[in-house]
Amino acid sequence: MDGRKRVLLAAPRGYCAGVDRAVVAVEKALQRFGAPVYVRKQIVHNIHVVTELEAQGAIFVDEVDEVPEGAHVVFSAHGVSPAVVNAAADRGLHAIDATCPLVTKVHREAVRFARDDYEILLIGHDGHEEVEGTAGEAPEHVTIVNSPDEADTVEVRDPSKVVWLSQTTLSVDETMETVNRLRARFPELHDPPSDDICYATQNRQVAIKKVAKEADLVIVVGSANSSNSVRLVEVALEYGARAAFRVDYADEIRQEWLDGVATVGVTSGASVPEVLVREVLDALAEAGYGDVDEVRTAEEDLMFSLPKELRQDVSGQRDDRALGGRLR
Repeated sequence: MDGRKRVLLAAPRGYCAGVDRAVVAVEKALQRFGAPVYVRKQIVHNIHVVTELEAQGAIFVDEVDEVPEGAHVVFSAHGVSPAVVNAAADRGLHAIDATCPLVTKVHREAVRFARDDYEILLIGHDGHEEVEGTAGEAPEHVTIVNSPDEADTVEVRDPSKVVWLSQTTLSVDETMETVNRLRARFPELHDPPSDDICYATQNRQVAIKKVAKEADLVIVVGSANSSNSVRLVEVALEYGARAAFRVDYADEIRQEWLDGVATVGVTSGASVPEVLVREVLDALAEAGYGDVDEVRTAEEDLMFSLPKELRQDVSGQRDDRALGGRLR
């Protein structure tokens, strides 16, 4: 290392297609129906995004029974259980489903395996909105496995009819460790038809693994309740970074983090707008880290169309525009 102060900027980072779709869904609902538009839970797990949408007229609630009858409500990117859908219908709410299509895929897998009477071991964090939504598709068939250690103690009815599914935002490495430990106990464990961990989560973890090998410090931009952002900190430490911290905003960076540091790695979670990363880069530049080298490990071109309830613009014309991970 030549000793110069530099930043290694991970790519891909930030907004994924599912997050972009969900945020735009709230914005378009506000444009079309006017404020307020209600949103069950945080639309995505980022405090800045939520604050900006609140300023535009979005009202975030914990449950649909807090929404006035007949109002418009958006379901967050993390998905909801059938019980929530039914509760919204019972209140006459106009529901807009902004669930990430990759989460919807896991919901459909849960329904199908439950229909075939499989026991589903759902690898994920108990209490996370995504896990609650997926488990709610077939509660009598789902057992949540929170960690590799829980894989050693979970019990199943019939070891020949068991399948694993996962939350989409987990650490790839830890998830596979959990699967391997489950398979050691249940050799006939079935795999999902395709990988449940989303492309964006995997891509951001691969990029930070490469950056971490050369970084004295890694800064992950993302909120505390963002599972994929928290995982990025863990992955950075596991793959060689001497230190790693998560921040929501640039002003949370502490001077002592930078003491003796030559190379800073920077990345952001899948629900983080690029403007927050740029503010971190500006702060680092002021601290002497003006050289920025991007470390790109993948290109992302996946796009999702808007929720069907919003595919007609205000003038009555269909709006089928696909959405990708825009820089915001």
